[in-house]
Amino acid sequence: MNSDLSEVRRKTVSVNQYIDRINQPFRQKFLTRKRTYRLKQETANELKKFANGYVIVAFSAEWCKDCAANIPVLALVSEATGLEVRIFRNLKKDPLSHTRKWRIPPSPPEVETFHVDKIPHITILDKKGNEIGKIIENPQEKPTLEEELLKIILEKK
Repeated sequence: MNSDLSEVRRKTVSVNQYIDRINQPFRQKFLTRKRTYRLKQETANELKKFANGYVIVAFSAEWCKDCAANIPVLALVSEATGLEVRIFRNLKKDPLSHTRKWRIPPSPPEVETFHVDKIPHITILDKKGNEIGKIIENPQEKPTLEEELLKIILEKK
């Protein structure tokens, strides 16, 4: 999949803007995770080498517990490495539809173009907008989110 990064940037917010705009009491869960999580510094240092070549795009909802666990880690990764992290927000399930999982709006229509089923849906794009990998809900291969991000980037380098 190839994405228009300027369009993605226009329709998203930075990860820290996203966290700042979350309503209470959900914001507190995100902020607590951000304050208490400790990035693996060696991994962050490696990711910093690739920060200018990639953009992370994530789909999130404030009510989602996996988002509350992983989006703050993306904020820490962004702060520590300079890696750009953009968030599509306000995802809402559509319980009345038998054909659609997400209600559009308020969910962005990109939930369909990115084939979002579960969240957080974290997609790693190169600077040309090409998808090089994704992480759905939680890291599957490595114990931490930052380690899995680095693994995906190193495999596609």
